[in-house]
Amino acid sequence: MELTRIIINEASDSHIISLKEVDGERMFSIMIGIFEASSIDRRIRNQPTQRPLTHDLLASTIELLGGDLQDIVINELREHTYYAKLRIRHDGEIVEVDSRPSDAIALAVTVDVPIYVAEDILDEVVGQ
Repeated sequence: MELTRIIINEASDSHIISLKEVDGERMFSIMIGIFEASSIDRRIRNQPTQRPLTHDLLASTIELLGGDLQDIVINELREHTYYAKLRIRHDGEIVEVDSRPSDAIALAVTVDVPIYVAEDILDEVVGQ
């Protein structure tokens, strides 16, 4: 998937990111928090920060502990809430860490790794 749009609505708590298939037409949107929306937006616009943000800290921690973020996967949709996993290669194995999709996407944008969405979620939210 690729991130196609970020909508930051400063007048409300409705901040939205849109994801689209890289080699397809299916797309969907997820509501996220202002912190994650701002972090993703800064990364896309290449706006530096004076101090590391939370997603920078997590990326550094993974690296310093010998891990390598491979990708992130939005793997579940339950009661209108999305769930995601960070997939980290460590000592030759993939370790999956639970994450909110917004944090996972912010980290994926920070480290520049692929974003995946489970096929059954795409089928459900796009209605195919």
